Amino acid sequence: MLKNLNLILAGICLCTSGNLMADNASAPVPTLKSEARTVIQSLASSLGKELTTTAKQRGLPAAIEVCNTKAGPVTQQVSDKHNWQISRTSLKLRNPSNAPDAWEQAVLEKFAQQASQGADLKKLAYSEVITDSSGQKTFRLMKAIPVGQQCLACHGSQLTPEISSKLQHLYPEDQATGFSVGDLRGAFSLKKTL
Repeated sequence: MLKNLNLILAGICLCTSGNLMADNASAPVPTLKSEARTVIQSLASSLGKELTTTAKQRGLPAAIEVCNTKAGPVTQQVSDKHNWQISRTSLKLRNPSNAPDAWEQAVLEKFAQQASQGADLKKLAYSEVITDSSGQKTFRLMKAIPVGQQCLACHGSQLTPEISSKLQHLYPEDQATGFSVGDLRGAFSLKKTL
């Protein structure tokens, strides 16, 4: 059990490893990308602490409850602290409230295509400046989250009955299982008004 916990926690760190790559030549100053990386690492660290404590004290099914009840508030705290909007999204959702908007959907589809062509998901990111109809500019960045071995305990195809039961209870519309190592789990999505 502790070995599985350590693998899962290592996966949280793996989700933030690698360099951010901009696929868009018009991406804004590197400072924003650097800030975005810091925000991603802050979120992963904050969630990791919550998961570590809970999993060690009460087990992996209880850690799933932490994802259900505390991931949103922790994400909001990190967003507020760093003055960024940050979220996580995927093409295969666990939580329907994390559904991608149109821009995120297009980037996730691009990531999926690049993944199918062998792209290194640990390094895969995309950023651009979006201008809305009122002329407001927003820097947007997405950083791919690859599935690591440690992710399979809750996102693989061979879940324990205890994990399956907890997921069914907390996420009755869960689509985020059946992954294999190296698959695209989803992405961190960040926004900052310029």
